[in-house]
Formats: sequence, structure tokens, C-alpha cells
Amino acid sequence: MEKSPVKLSQWDALMLEGLRAYGWSNEELLRKVRERDLPEDHSIYEFEYEELAAFAEAEPEIFESAVKDGYSIKYNTLGGLRSWIAVAYGLEPEINREPGQESVTAELTDAQKERLESVLSLGWAIQDAGKPGVYQIVPLNR
Repeated sequence: MEKSPVKLSQWDALMLEGLRAYGWSNEELLRKVRERDLPEDHSIYEFEYEELAAFAEAEPEIFESAVKDGYSIKYNTLGGLRSWIAVAYGLEPEINREPGQESVTAELTDAQKERLESVLSLGWAIQDAGKPGVYQIVPLNR
């Protein structure tokens, strides 16, 4: 029986993806967080990686599983999904906040789409946006 992925807050997931952008292996990432050998973030997000280190210290099994086995996000928002795609993939997706039309639209590879599907919280779906490789992430209940 396949175990379900651990759950991270949207912010912890964003910080983890911010660290992944450095290209470290899983073991390097775990070591740097454990040793609090963390970079200063000068992105628009201004991540305080010390917060992620505190979470990793308090919940070491959850954090290690998130790094090595993947995770799902406890609760997504439109802005959080846009940010996750931007941080994880270096893309700038479009966001639509118009009532009844809420969505995040991005051009993704098959691997990116598959990974995004694995991290989405309950209540979200990925749909084709009418062009090859372009997808809309939409709430199931609007």
C-alpha cells in the first residue's frame, strides 16, 4: 500500500522550493537545513529560511519525508499556487481572480504538470487550457 505524502503548509512548501532552486541534492538540502547553513533570500518573497529550519527541527520525520518522498500542500490559494509555480519552475503564470473564473494558467512540461498534481491540496484540479502544454489550475468549487 502506497503511503500518502506528508502535508506541508503552503509557505513551508514555498520555502522548500526556494532552497531546491539552489540545485542541492536532497542530502545537501537536509544537511544545510539541519546545520542552519542557509542563504539569505533576496527574492520578492523574502523567505526566512530559519523558520523552515525550526520546522525541520520540530518535525524531522515530516521534513525529511517532504524532501525525499515529496509532499502535498495542506491548503492552496490562487496566489500561493502562482507563487509555487514561480518558485519551483521559474515561470510567471497568469492569475485570474474574476469571480467564477478563478484560475492560475501556466505552460508546463508533462513532468512539471505531474509534480504540480502531486502537491495540490484537495479542492483543486488541472485542466487543459486549449493550447498544447498550457494548463489551468482551478478550484473545484467556485
